Amino acid sequence: MKDGIHPTYFPEATVVCACGNTWKTGSTVELIQTDVCSNCHPFYTGEQRIVDSEGQVDRFYKKLEARQQYIDDAKTRDEAKTSPDTPIEELELSARAESALRGANIEVAGQVLELMEKGDQPLLDIDGFGRKSLADLKRALKRRGFELPEAALEPQV
Repeated sequence: MKDGIHPTYFPEATVVCACGNTWKTGSTVELIQTDVCSNCHPFYTGEQRIVDSEGQVDRFYKKLEARQQYIDDAKTRDEAKTSPDTPIEELELSARAESALRGANIEVAGQVLELMEKGDQPLLDIDGFGRKSLADLKRALKRRGFELPEAALEPQV
């Protein structure tokens, strides 16, 4: 055996667990510190507890919480998109269609949907609002997620 290449062996090395349990063993390190031993390990104790020495469980729960917050925010944004109080300016209609609707005192999407329940004719009766504007309005409402009334979906001849 070569001299000077082997580590020092401690026949009475002390092992200390995080739970407070200590015992002696042989090792090349004089003091060994461990997180879990046979006195506190869930397999031996039958107790269900999570051993988390690096904060992995906390990081996982933070990710779950952040995901839930993102889902809630997305739902709130979607609900705001389909609010009947949405101004007609946000529907991105042509300037002519917007001014025609404003001239008829129609300011929000809810008022447009109420008129659509009676069919297409009440909107077509608005001065300066034609079939192209009506088609653009329906497309814009669908794009924003609004449910069009049945009367508005029926083809008008």
